[in-house]
Amino acid sequence: MSTETLDGAELLVRSRPPLQRIWRGGLQGSEYAWAVAFTVPYIALFLAFVAYPVAFGAWLGHEPGLYAELAEDPIYQRTIVNTILYVGIGVNLKMFGALLLSGFFMRRGWWVKALLLVFVLPWAMPALPSFISIHWMLNGEWGLLNNFLWTVFGINGPGWLDTSRWLALGAVITSHIWKWMPFWTVILLAGRMAIPQELYEAAEVDGATGMTRFTHVTFPLLANLYLVCTLLSTIFTLGDFNSVYFVSGGGPALSTHVLATLGIRDAFEVARPELGVAAVLTALPLMIPLVLILMRKLRTTEVTL
Repeated sequence: MSTETLDGAELLVRSRPPLQRIWRGGLQGSEYAWAVAFTVPYIALFLAFVAYPVAFGAWLGHEPGLYAELAEDPIYQRTIVNTILYVGIGVNLKMFGALLLSGFFMRRGWWVKALLLVFVLPWAMPALPSFISIHWMLNGEWGLLNNFLWTVFGINGPGWLDTSRWLALGAVITSHIWKWMPFWTVILLAGRMAIPQELYEAAEVDGATGMTRFTHVTFPLLANLYLVCTLLSTIFTLGDFNSVYFVSGGGPALSTHVLATLGIRDAFEVARPELGVAAVLTALPLMIPLVLILMRKLRTTEVTL
C-alpha cells in the first residue's frame, strides 16, 4: 500500500467527529449537563404516559379472536355506522358552518364583536357541565325543551334521548357542533384576516363582488387552511368521548355508541379491557391515513394564519 493511501486514510479518520461528540451534539461541560437535566424528565414522562400506554394497549388487543368477536356483535355493527355518521355529518357541517360564520364576523361594527364574544362562549366553557346541561335539557319528562313545548304550544315533546336512536344521535351530533364550531370559526376568521386587503380591492376593480370574490379570492387562499382544519377536526372527532357519553350515554339501548364510548363500556362496564382496546383499535385503519395525509400536507404546503 502506498504512502499516499495511508496518509489519506489517516486524514479521513481524523476528519470524522468522535462518537462522543456526536452524542453530545457539540455541547461541552455544564451545557451538556443542563441539556440532560432538562431532557430526561420529558423522556421519562413520554415513556410513562405515551409509549407505555400505547404498547400495553397494543398488547391487550393483539388477539385476532377479539376482532372476530366484535364483528359478530350487533352493538359493534351499529357503533360503526354511528361513528361514520357522527364523524361525517359532524365534521362537515361544523367546518362548513365555521367557514360561513367566519365571513359574517368579518363585518365591521361593535355589535359584531359582541356577537363573536357570545358565540365563542360554548367553546370556552368546560365540556362536562355543557354536555350534562344538554342532557337534562333534553330529558323527556321534565326537560327544558319539552316543558317549553307543553307550556307554549300545548304538545307533548318526544323522548329525545329515550325512545329513538336517530333523535338521540342527532342530539349528540348537534351538541358536538354547538361545542366546537366556535373554535374552528375563530381559526378560519384569523385566516380571512390574514388575506391582504389589496387583493380584494383589485378584485373589486375587476368587477368581482359577493360570491364571485369569495370563489376567486377568499376560498382559494383559505383552501389549505380549511383542509388542514378539516383533517384535524376529523381526527379529534373520531376520538371524541365527551359528546356521546354525557349527552346520550350510548342510549337508548346502547344504540348511539361510537368507538370511543364503546371501548370504555367494554373495558369498564363489561370488565373486558382487551375487548375495549380492540374496539378502539379498529379506528386505526382510518386514523393512520388521516395522520399521514395531515403530516404530508403540513410538510409540503404553507398554512398561513
